[in-house]
Amino acid sequence: MAWNEPGNSKDPWGSGGGSGSGGNKGNDGPPDLDEVVKKIQQGFGGLLGNKRPESPNGGGGGTSTPFGNGPGLVVIGIIGGILLALWLATGFYTVAPAERGVVLRLGAHDRTTQPGLNWHIPAPFERVIKVNVDRISSFSHQATMLTRDENIVDVELTIQSRIEVAEHFLFHDQNPEKTLRDVTETVVREAIGKSNLDFILTAGRAAIADTIRNEGQGLVNQYRTGLMITSVNMQPARPPEPVKDAFDDAIKAREDKERLENQAEAYRNAVVPQARGEAARIMADAEAYKEKVIAEASGESERFIAVLGEYHKAPEVTRERLYIDTMEQVLGNSSRVIVDVANSNNLMYLPLDRMINPTRTSGNPLHSENPLTADLGRSRLPSSGDAVRPVDRSRGATR
Repeated sequence: MAWNEPGNSKDPWGSGGGSGSGGNKGNDGPPDLDEVVKKIQQGFGGLLGNKRPESPNGGGGGTSTPFGNGPGLVVIGIIGGILLALWLATGFYTVAPAERGVVLRLGAHDRTTQPGLNWHIPAPFERVIKVNVDRISSFSHQATMLTRDENIVDVELTIQSRIEVAEHFLFHDQNPEKTLRDVTETVVREAIGKSNLDFILTAGRAAIADTIRNEGQGLVNQYRTGLMITSVNMQPARPPEPVKDAFDDAIKAREDKERLENQAEAYRNAVVPQARGEAARIMADAEAYKEKVIAEASGESERFIAVLGEYHKAPEVTRERLYIDTMEQVLGNSSRVIVDVANSNNLMYLPLDRMINPTRTSGNPLHSENPLTADLGRSRLPSSGDAVRPVDRSRGATR
């Protein structure tokens, strides 16, 4: 049987069938709203220690405030203090060594905190955004560009960057990574457009990479992206595929040129010092010969002057001595043999082979240590009956 069928004295409000002290005005109506509110107030009053005094006629008609001056205020204070402490404790946060904490106060940037334990006013007043500033980001850029000498070259490079200023990275640029890509393309085209093809293909790769890094960092700082370019790795530039063979031949010819130049330089380094040493030796020999000739000439002139002085003192003696010295030199270089027939004997032994080609010790056979030649040197001049004609010593001429 349902509770609202006729004859059922029970209702869901538990008021029974009468209309006395219960909250129903009839068996069929809902409970009185005033009674429900009164019961709720009595329950809170008992919890806080404020009991409503009974009326003298047994009713519940006394008046009192919901929160009196009893021990309920202490409980409220304790609960409030605990809740406040918990709320303030939510403001503590830790920043990792690789991070920076960007604190926003009511949505606006207030400060940037360093690694470690920090505190901020809890939500909804402040909040923290943690940014990793040590993470390295990289991207590649490849393009076909025109050089200053109107050649086409394919360039490929890799850009690496990281966050340097966290608040700039978050708030000053809508898309910092895209800005960095655009800046890279701009500075690469400028650097390639100002360089010749030979410089790009050979020794200019490192210089161009440094130029791209420095100029790109300047533009990135102007846009306040908060990024820092850490490195620019430029791959070896190469020509486009349709002309690659021709460029390879040109590069090979350049390498052959450098090789031949190095070989010529090595040959020059080997020959020039040797030639300089030979020239120095020849110069030294010439200088020595010069000094020798000058010394001999000086000695001859001094000797002649000395002989001239003696000649003025004794002309005959000096002339005789000059004649004898001259004949000694002439006969010493002659292969003829003069024999003193008058003083010779049958036992004389003449080694003609040694006399014609004698071994000289002082350049004169008459001065050698050979007994025979010494004897010949002591022999007199030939007489009128000899094979040679007599000599007029007074005039120093042959008659």
